[in-house]
Amino acid sequence: MNKIPYESNSILDKLPQHLKQFIKPQNYEDYTAINQAVWRYVMRKNVDYLSKVAHSSYLEGLQKTGISIDDIPNMYGMNRILKEIGWAAVAVDGFIPPSAFMEFQAYNVLVIASDIRQLENIEYTPAPDIIHEGAGHAPIIANPEYAEYLRRFGEIGCKAISSAKDYELYEAVRHLSIIKEAEGTPKDEIERAENHIEHLQENMGEPSEMALIRNLHWWTVEYGLIGSIDHPKIYGAGLLSSIGESAWCMTDEVIKQPYSLKATYTGFDITKPQPQLFVTPDFAHLSQVLEDFANTMALRTGGFKGLTKLVESNALGTVELSTGLQISGIFKDCLAHDGNPAYIRTVGPTALAYREKELVGHGTDHHVKGFGSAIGKLKGINLAIEDMGPRDLKAYNIFEGERIRLEFEGGVVVSGEIVTGTRNLQGKIILITFKDCLVTHDEKQLFLPEWGLYHMAVGQHIVSAYNGPADLNSFDLVTHELSPGAKDKSNNSAEQKLLEQLYQQVREYRTGHNKTISRNKVFSEVKEKFPNDWLLSVELYELAKATQENNLATTILGHLETVKRNNPKVGHLIDDGLALVDQKLVAKS
Repeated sequence: MNKIPYESNSILDKLPQHLKQFIKPQNYEDYTAINQAVWRYVMRKNVDYLSKVAHSSYLEGLQKTGISIDDIPNMYGMNRILKEIGWAAVAVDGFIPPSAFMEFQAYNVLVIASDIRQLENIEYTPAPDIIHEGAGHAPIIANPEYAEYLRRFGEIGCKAISSAKDYELYEAVRHLSIIKEAEGTPKDEIERAENHIEHLQENMGEPSEMALIRNLHWWTVEYGLIGSIDHPKIYGAGLLSSIGESAWCMTDEVIKQPYSLKATYTGFDITKPQPQLFVTPDFAHLSQVLEDFANTMALRTGGFKGLTKLVESNALGTVELSTGLQISGIFKDCLAHDGNPAYIRTVGPTALAYREKELVGHGTDHHVKGFGSAIGKLKGINLAIEDMGPRDLKAYNIFEGERIRLEFEGGVVVSGEIVTGTRNLQGKIILITFKDCLVTHDEKQLFLPEWGLYHMAVGQHIVSAYNGPADLNSFDLVTHELSPGAKDKSNNSAEQKLLEQLYQQVREYRTGHNKTISRNKVFSEVKEKFPNDWLLSVELYELAKATQENNLATTILGHLETVKRNNPKVGHLIDDGLALVDQKLVAKS
């Protein structure tokens, strides 16, 4: 048996195998000193600014979850602390399928992309990274009410039915996230990927349940505001982890709207700052809107419409009949009568279950090529089969050893000899097995006697339809192979390695691991060999001010002014970094 790529605990032990396949080692030693400097800059700036505009749970949560401002969090250390609030964290490789992401939440597991954004994307990146996940999501789940909303969201969200176009968009966004964070990707390749996403978003057609619930997730978990329209606070992880957008979202340029089901039909562009945001009065309101949306899902409405959603998804899903019988597989061209399902059919491996437990003898090894059954009421009989007691079944000759012809209101006719019946815990018939059976609809033959035993599902109507199997053990869902990641450190140039060494020297000096390093020498090398790098010079300025080396500090300021003139886009980043240093000094004096 392969060794699991992470340190487990009591919460992670409960994860099913199909979720564990997405977990990868954090490999903390792979983080460079540049990565650490990016984390430190973003966190110092965030904490300084967010202390004024974030929900009070944010700063409290940073302490509760053990997230440091100076160091990228170690997943294993986080887990020991998160366990106290009933949660855990795992590292994954960037984007994972939305249904899997939400299912992790249902198990109280926070999914954290272990990569970290490049310096050139320090303000914002569309790729999930440890700043977004660790510094954005983790602190807020320390709030019990919000944590329960997140868990419930995952529980409902993983049942949402997707479309084929959803999967195509997911693959496109994942591709963009990888190439945008990979060093040396040509700009035209990134533009092509962004244009492809834009094209897909404009041609999605009728949004699926997954698309709609992803909108809710985006406008709450990722980009949510809380409080009043005039004076909102930030709680969404996307805003909490974006030093650019967290400030811009508070301006009048961003439209603020009351959070409601309207957000379900409000799309978003992951590649751009959001032009409008939604404000919830409190965390309890989030749960109410979620339940309102869940009431519109096939999970709760079932019926022919829910069945149609599964057919259009062309993916593994489940329908539950009114008897509690659950049929899991890929559904195809099902028949309807007066707006109600009359015949359901799956293709490929199919499993039958009751209360999420596979029925003995009805797994995918038995229903290898699919499953089909008439459902609904019998023609001319007011009493549904599922409501018949033993005397009723006897009266209608529906019992073992009888040869019978059953005609359904939907036009399906089942003719054969009854072998046996399967009952649920309440004693209701949920499955009838026939031999020498012919099933027809009008002139079309749906099942022939020579095909073997015919198992007819019993159910007057479909009460639920949802993504995924009823019993997770019925299907082999482990198909994912971990990728090596977007950034291959072995391909770093000698120049890049030198820059990383300079960052490492400054980090070691600041942390007290090596006080013999000459800051003047490091600065000279940065100025000469990396004239466009600004973050290391800001860190050197911080050290110079802390040790009252005013001449060095003045020289660094002059260099940074040159960097700003040569690259105006980083001017505000430099100014903000210097301001943080000066504020810290003022606070100490």
